[in-house]
Amino acid sequence: MNKIQITIIVILLAALLAFPQFITSESVLNLAVYVLLYVSIASSWNVLGGFAGQTNLGHAAFFGVGALVTRMLWFAGWNIFASMVIGALVAVVLALIIGVPAFRLRGVYFAIGTLALSQILLITVGNTFSTISSIPTEDLKVYSLVPRYYMFLGVALLTIVTAYVLLNSRFGLGITAVREEEDAAESLGVSALKYKMLAFGISAFFGGLTGGAFAFYHVGYYPQLTFGPEWTFDSMMMAYIGGVGTIVGPVIGAVFFVVLREFLALRFAEFHLIIFGVLFILVVLFLPDGFMGIWEKIRKRLLRRSK
Repeated sequence: MNKIQITIIVILLAALLAFPQFITSESVLNLAVYVLLYVSIASSWNVLGGFAGQTNLGHAAFFGVGALVTRMLWFAGWNIFASMVIGALVAVVLALIIGVPAFRLRGVYFAIGTLALSQILLITVGNTFSTISSIPTEDLKVYSLVPRYYMFLGVALLTIVTAYVLLNSRFGLGITAVREEEDAAESLGVSALKYKMLAFGISAFFGGLTGGAFAFYHVGYYPQLTFGPEWTFDSMMMAYIGGVGTIVGPVIGAVFFVVLREFLALRFAEFHLIIFGVLFILVVLFLPDGFMGIWEKIRKRLLRRSK
């Protein structure tokens, strides 16, 4: 990164850290929390779906497992940070268990297999935990959005930094090699299963960690809520809108997604889901590289003109 990029990052970090000190509106702060939530979950999905090129339609399973385990341990008296880490690790264990048989499938069959896993967990959790999960009264009395905001900010930054380090490491080269041409990578001695499992584990960890932050944030919800397919499809949509396989793409996509969704929900409450569906189709058809693809084209044109 050059000095300009570093300066921009420092300014953004300072603004994000100071944000709750200057914003008194709970609705605005709540919107910021949701932006950070979706930045985290979209960036975690992007590790496997973007870097490794494996379309995971079951990412909600890891988000849900992280939320469920964190909520249970936290309510049992565990420290919230320890609960979140354990919840994320349980999500990794789940990914490792299903990874080997799942990666025997390729392309659309892998996507369908992961979707089936997520739906199985959705039904199982719904039948097992049928009552609403609410924060205890003593915790509800001191509930505040500010610590939740900072928790999501920390999770989002950790997810983005890890993705950046991974992509620019030797492991990142192996993962992207598998994405570009798996058979060719295997012929050169690159273990496709090893690198796909690595990407799967990291993706599941941060998906579970984001779920743990959601469990700390939400006052009351039915446990099966976090296993819903919308968590997968929303995160995938954000990654594609911003630019799948990039670091900044899921961040831009998450900001765009949340702000536009809130606007459409207020103005076109009955049709906003249809509008989003059409938007996603248009992005896939006409902007396969997302907003980052547009930026790359503009940047290349500016470089040519400067020469």
